[in-house]
Amino acid sequence: QVQLEESGGGLVQAGGSLRLSCAASGRFSSNYAMGWFRQAPGKAREFVGNIRWSSGDTVSATSVKGRFTISRDNAKNTVYLQMNSLKPEDTAVYSCAARLLPANFVLSYFTSPSHYAYWGQGTQVTVSS
Repeated sequence: QVQLEESGGGLVQAGGSLRLSCAASGRFSSNYAMGWFRQAPGKAREFVGNIRWSSGDTVSATSVKGRFTISRDNAKNTVYLQMNSLKPEDTAVYSCAARLLPANFVLSYFTSPSHYAYWGQGTQVTVSS
């Protein structure tokens, strides 16, 4: 089992920045990928981006490319989502997720919530206009 715990959400004005963190524990290892998803009220959960833990390679959704950056801290087993130039439409509950990712699996394929086995509790991000 893998446990995930997010932190860093809050209220920010449009154009501002926030950094979300997701700390992994349990049987987490470098064979995992971690993803960020978000869900706005009345909408389906949306892929934001993911990272292959072993290499640090990342994939980002088109809607956030150039504004959001995913990174990791190996020593802390923590993944970060740096969000810049925030817009009101970025308002959502943001969740991190994890799954095993063998080396021959293509990271960009794993953009659906159903691809991930482990989830954090989510953190609210609200962007005011």
